[in-house]
Amino acid sequence: MSYDRYLAICKPLHYNSIMNQSICIKSVIIIWLLSFKMTLVDSISLCSLYYCGPNIIHHFFCDYEPILELSCSDTSWLHIQTYVLGFICVVVPFILIVISYIYIVLAILKIKSITGRQKAFTTCSSHLTVVCIFYGTLIAVYLFPTKGQLDILNKVLSLFYTVMTPLLNPIIYTFRNKDFKKLLIK
Repeated sequence: MSYDRYLAICKPLHYNSIMNQSICIKSVIIIWLLSFKMTLVDSISLCSLYYCGPNIIHHFFCDYEPILELSCSDTSWLHIQTYVLGFICVVVPFILIVISYIYIVLAILKIKSITGRQKAFTTCSSHLTVVCIFYGTLIAVYLFPTKGQLDILNKVLSLFYTVMTPLLNPIIYTFRNKDFKKLLIK
């Protein structure tokens, strides 16, 4: 979506020739295949562990780190794998999104009219808000794992990116809707 906004704002005359149905379908297929592959790697890794002792997870759901804590096997290699895959799946896309928004902001600042700037900014602000909430909590949970006293914070952040982000997503995107604004004022 950030690439779409980048094209719409930074290269508006080329938008239709670059962002066509073929590119959209290829992008979705690539993203789905990569997501499936990364999930499969994690699942196979978890299945190869030996589990013994208590089977109680101190979390809201079966998240990756709490399942690792149940294992009696050496999980040090899985922690390294988590950081590498986390960097590839979370940090790299986040950096690409940030770079595209830097270009977008620079293009918006070049717009001479104030209404043009406002329109361009409101086009991107909803997506940027959702991205910051989602990636911020993901990075905090998976790339900076917490132990001991911060377990509650980890649970809250996990709950935030799994429940709150999808819940807030439609609300954030409807802030631009005039009917929603009128209803909110009432």
